[in-house]
Amino acid sequence: MNRNILKTFDALVISSRLKGYKHPGGIKYPGGITYYPRFPDHKDPEYTPTKLFRVERIKSSKHQPYWLKDILDELKIHKDTRVAVVKNIPEMNAKLWKIKHLIKITPIIFPYGEPTLEDINHTVLKENGQCLVKKTLAPSENQIVALDNFHNDNKKMDSTTIKRDTRYKWNNAFTGGF
Repeated sequence: MNRNILKTFDALVISSRLKGYKHPGGIKYPGGITYYPRFPDHKDPEYTPTKLFRVERIKSSKHQPYWLKDILDELKIHKDTRVAVVKNIPEMNAKLWKIKHLIKITPIIFPYGEPTLEDINHTVLKENGQCLVKKTLAPSENQIVALDNFHNDNKKMDSTTIKRDTRYKWNNAFTGGF
């Protein structure tokens, strides 16, 4: 028999084929990910991961297995609510990976800095992941006084007077109502 044929049936060769060929080298990242750059001198750009994710359900959980529905229930986006905010931690990322075909993940960014405890009631989360602080401005005292004077002015025409006057002019347009 030919030696090449015997090599293909060697126990080591068969076991390595079952496990798959792993190219030597690469950059190992935490979580068991090995990255093989195109060029050997390639450097990854500096990136700071976001602290929070905006998770939106984009597909129904109908006809999905119960364990995926359980993850959606845990995130509270199973039935009526479609959006949840979750932490960017490995345990949550593992759950999101399992339901990635049902959801859309957007990193939450704070363009004007993170909100403080006083700002929590005034925050707005947009669909693109921007978290903005929108405080309401209080009017000054002279604006309040001017508004009260306007409402209490006797010379001011109210809506009923304006409606009555314009109706009269409309009805008497050709008889000298103007």
